[in-house]
Amino acid sequence: MRTIACLHTAASNVAVFDAACPPGVVLRHTVNESLLKDAEAAGGLTDAIAARTARALEALAGPGVDAVLLTCSTVGPGVALARATVPVLRVDAALAEAATKGGGRVVVLCAVETTMEPSRKVFEGPAARHGATLEVRLVPGAWTAFRGGDVKGYHRLVAEAAEAAFAEGAAEVALAQASMAGAVAMARGRQPLASPPVGLAAALASA
Repeated sequence: MRTIACLHTAASNVAVFDAACPPGVVLRHTVNESLLKDAEAAGGLTDAIAARTARALEALAGPGVDAVLLTCSTVGPGVALARATVPVLRVDAALAEAATKGGGRVVVLCAVETTMEPSRKVFEGPAARHGATLEVRLVPGAWTAFRGGDVKGYHRLVAEAAEAAFAEGAAEVALAQASMAGAVAMARGRQPLASPPVGLAAALASA
Protein backbone atom coordinates (compact mmCIF):
# COMPACT_ATOMS: atom_id res chain seq x y z
CA MET A 1 0.00 0.00 0.00
CA ARG A 2 1.47 3.34 -1.11
CA THR A 3 0.74 6.57 0.73
CA ILE A 4 0.72 9.96 -0.97
CA ALA A 5 0.41 13.15 1.06
CA CYS A 6 -1.49 15.86 -0.80
CA LEU A 7 -1.30 19.58 -0.06
CA HIS A 8 -4.38 21.46 -1.28
CA THR A 9 -5.24 25.14 -1.25
CA ALA A 10 -8.95 24.48 -1.86
CA ALA A 11 -10.91 22.11 0.38
CA SER A 12 -13.01 20.92 -2.56
CA ASN A 13 -9.93 19.28 -4.10
CA VAL A 14 -9.95 16.59 -1.41
CA ALA A 15 -12.96 14.91 -3.04
CA VAL A 16 -11.51 15.48 -6.51
CA PHE A 17 -8.34 13.56 -5.69
CA ASP A 18 -10.16 10.87 -3.75
CA ALA A 19 -12.25 10.23 -6.87
CA ALA A 20 -9.10 9.95 -9.02
CA CYS A 21 -7.17 7.76 -6.56
CA PRO A 22 -6.24 4.33 -7.94
CA PRO A 23 -6.73 1.14 -5.90
CA GLY A 24 -4.05 0.29 -3.37
CA VAL A 25 -3.18 3.91 -2.65
CA VAL A 26 -3.87 5.90 0.51
CA LEU A 27 -4.12 9.68 0.28
CA ARG A 28 -3.38 11.92 3.24
CA HIS A 29 -4.97 15.32 2.72
CA THR A 30 -3.86 18.66 4.14
CA VAL A 31 -5.67 21.86 3.20
CA ASN A 32 -3.98 25.27 3.49
CA GLU A 33 -6.24 27.79 1.79
CA SER A 34 -4.21 30.75 3.02
CA LEU A 35 -1.43 30.05 0.51
CA LEU A 36 -3.68 30.63 -2.49
CA LYS A 37 -5.66 33.45 -0.90
CA ASP A 38 -2.47 35.30 -0.01
CA ALA A 39 -1.11 34.81 -3.52
CA GLU A 40 -4.33 36.18 -5.00
CA ALA A 41 -4.18 39.18 -2.67
CA ALA A 42 -0.55 39.81 -3.67
CA GLY A 43 -1.35 39.57 -7.37
CA GLY A 44 0.71 36.41 -7.77
CA LEU A 45 3.17 34.16 -6.02
CA THR A 46 5.76 35.96 -3.88
CA ASP A 47 9.05 34.57 -2.58
CA ALA A 48 7.63 34.49 0.93
CA ILE A 49 4.55 32.49 -0.11
CA ALA A 50 6.71 30.10 -2.13
CA ALA A 51 8.87 29.54 0.96
CA ARG A 52 5.79 28.91 3.11
CA THR A 53 4.58 26.41 0.53
CA ALA A 54 7.92 24.59 0.63
CA ARG A 55 7.83 24.36 4.44
CA ALA A 56 4.27 23.03 4.32
CA LEU A 57 5.31 20.36 1.82
CA GLU A 58 8.33 19.36 3.87
CA ALA A 59 6.11 18.94 6.93
CA LEU A 60 4.05 16.33 5.08
CA ALA A 61 7.04 14.14 4.19
CA GLY A 62 6.86 12.18 7.43
CA PRO A 63 7.04 8.48 8.31
CA GLY A 64 4.97 6.24 6.09
CA VAL A 65 4.66 8.76 3.25
CA ASP A 66 6.00 7.63 -0.12
CA ALA A 67 5.56 10.91 -2.02
CA VAL A 68 4.16 14.42 -1.53
CA LEU A 69 1.95 16.03 -4.15
CA LEU A 70 1.14 19.75 -4.38
CA THR A 71 -2.23 20.18 -6.07
CA CYS A 72 -2.24 23.98 -6.52
CA SER A 73 -0.79 25.48 -9.69
CA THR A 74 -0.48 29.03 -8.37
CA VAL A 75 1.96 28.08 -5.62
CA GLY A 76 3.55 25.28 -7.66
CA PRO A 77 7.04 26.85 -7.79
CA GLY A 78 7.30 26.23 -4.04
CA VAL A 79 8.05 22.58 -4.86
CA ALA A 80 11.50 23.55 -6.14
CA LEU A 81 12.36 24.94 -2.69
CA ALA A 82 11.21 21.92 -0.71
CA ARG A 83 13.82 19.58 0.78
CA ALA A 84 12.54 16.16 1.77
CA THR A 85 13.61 12.52 1.89
CA VAL A 86 10.74 11.50 -0.42
CA PRO A 87 9.78 12.86 -3.85
CA VAL A 88 7.86 16.15 -3.78
CA LEU A 89 5.93 16.83 -6.98
CA ARG A 90 3.61 19.46 -8.42
CA VAL A 91 0.53 18.05 -10.07
CA ASP A 92 0.69 20.43 -13.03
CA ALA A 93 4.21 19.28 -13.96
CA ALA A 94 2.85 15.82 -14.67
CA LEU A 95 -0.02 17.40 -16.60
CA ALA A 96 2.43 19.39 -18.72
CA GLU A 97 4.28 16.25 -19.74
CA ALA A 98 1.09 14.39 -20.62
CA ALA A 99 -0.45 17.26 -22.56
CA THR A 100 2.58 18.11 -24.70
CA LYS A 101 3.98 14.66 -25.47
CA GLY A 102 2.11 14.43 -28.77
CA GLY A 103 3.34 17.82 -30.00
CA GLY A 104 1.01 20.12 -31.90
CA ARG A 105 -0.85 23.08 -30.46
CA VAL A 106 -1.61 22.77 -26.76
CA VAL A 107 -4.06 25.11 -25.05
CA VAL A 108 -3.77 25.41 -21.28
CA LEU A 109 -6.89 26.70 -19.56
CA CYS A 110 -6.63 28.61 -16.28
CA ALA A 111 -9.49 29.78 -14.09
CA VAL A 112 -7.59 32.35 -12.05
CA GLU A 113 -5.04 34.90 -13.27
CA THR A 114 -2.46 34.00 -10.62
CA THR A 115 -2.21 30.53 -12.17
CA MET A 116 -1.36 31.72 -15.65
CA GLU A 117 2.33 32.56 -15.26
CA PRO A 118 3.24 29.50 -13.12
CA SER A 119 1.38 27.32 -15.63
CA ARG A 120 3.16 28.89 -18.58
CA LYS A 121 6.53 28.27 -16.97
CA VAL A 122 5.86 24.63 -16.05
CA PHE A 123 4.53 23.86 -19.54
CA GLU A 124 7.30 25.62 -21.49
CA GLY A 125 10.00 23.01 -20.89
CA PRO A 126 7.94 19.94 -21.85
CA ALA A 127 6.45 21.82 -24.82
CA ALA A 128 9.93 22.63 -26.14
CA ARG A 129 11.10 19.03 -25.71
CA HIS A 130 8.08 17.60 -27.51
CA GLY A 131 7.85 20.23 -30.23
CA ALA A 132 4.49 21.54 -29.05
CA THR A 133 3.30 25.12 -29.35
CA LEU A 134 1.72 26.57 -26.26
CA GLU A 135 -1.15 28.94 -25.53
CA VAL A 136 -2.26 29.75 -21.98
CA ARG A 137 -5.79 31.10 -21.68
CA LEU A 138 -7.91 32.47 -18.87
CA VAL A 139 -11.51 31.25 -18.71
CA PRO A 140 -13.51 34.46 -18.10
CA GLY A 141 -15.87 34.34 -15.14
CA ALA A 142 -14.83 30.87 -14.04
CA TRP A 143 -13.08 31.80 -10.80
CA THR A 144 -15.88 34.16 -9.80
CA ALA A 145 -18.30 31.25 -10.15
CA PHE A 146 -16.03 28.96 -8.14
CA ARG A 147 -15.50 31.45 -5.33
CA GLY A 148 -19.23 32.11 -5.32
CA GLY A 149 -20.00 28.45 -4.72
CA ASP A 150 -21.39 27.76 -8.21
CA VAL A 151 -19.20 24.74 -8.88
CA LYS A 152 -21.46 23.37 -11.63
CA GLY A 153 -21.38 26.73 -13.41
CA TYR A 154 -17.61 26.84 -12.97
CA HIS A 155 -17.18 23.45 -14.60
CA ARG A 156 -19.58 24.37 -17.42
CA LEU A 157 -17.56 27.48 -18.28
CA VAL A 158 -14.34 25.45 -18.33
CA ALA A 159 -15.94 22.71 -20.45
CA GLU A 160 -17.17 25.27 -22.96
CA ALA A 161 -13.70 26.84 -23.14
CA ALA A 162 -12.20 23.41 -23.81
CA GLU A 163 -14.76 22.71 -26.53
CA ALA A 164 -13.92 26.04 -28.15
CA ALA A 165 -10.19 25.34 -28.07
CA PHE A 166 -10.63 21.95 -29.74
CA ALA A 167 -12.94 23.51 -32.34
CA GLU A 168 -10.16 25.98 -33.14
CA GLY A 169 -7.76 23.13 -33.86
CA ALA A 170 -5.98 22.46 -30.57
CA ALA A 171 -4.22 19.10 -30.52
CA GLU A 172 -4.68 18.94 -26.73
CA VAL A 173 -6.38 20.99 -24.04
CA ALA A 174 -5.07 20.87 -20.48
CA LEU A 175 -6.93 22.06 -17.39
CA ALA A 176 -4.28 23.81 -15.34
CA GLN A 177 -6.07 23.68 -11.99
CA ALA A 178 -7.13 20.48 -10.25
CA SER A 179 -10.45 22.08 -9.31
CA MET A 180 -11.34 22.11 -13.01
CA ALA A 181 -11.48 18.30 -13.22
CA GLY A 182 -15.27 18.19 -13.09
CA ALA A 183 -15.35 19.86 -16.50
CA VAL A 184 -14.02 16.73 -18.18
CA ALA A 185 -17.33 14.87 -17.91
CA MET A 186 -19.25 17.95 -19.10
CA ALA A 187 -17.23 18.46 -22.27
CA ARG A 188 -18.97 17.47 -25.47
CA GLY A 189 -16.80 15.66 -27.97
CA ARG A 190 -13.14 15.26 -27.12
CA GLN A 191 -12.33 15.57 -23.43
CA PRO A 192 -9.58 17.81 -22.03
CA LEU A 193 -6.86 16.52 -19.73
CA ALA A 194 -7.26 17.06 -15.99
CA SER A 195 -4.35 16.95 -13.57
CA PRO A 196 -5.50 14.65 -10.72
CA PRO A 197 -5.14 11.28 -12.52
CA VAL A 198 -1.83 12.09 -14.19
CA GLY A 199 -0.47 13.75 -11.04
CA LEU A 200 -1.25 10.76 -8.87
CA ALA A 201 0.25 8.41 -11.46
CA ALA A 202 3.45 10.48 -11.50
CA ALA A 203 3.64 10.48 -7.72
CA LEU A 204 3.28 6.70 -7.64
CA ALA A 205 5.93 6.27 -10.32
CA SER A 206 8.36 8.42 -8.35
CA ALA A 207 7.81 6.72 -5.01
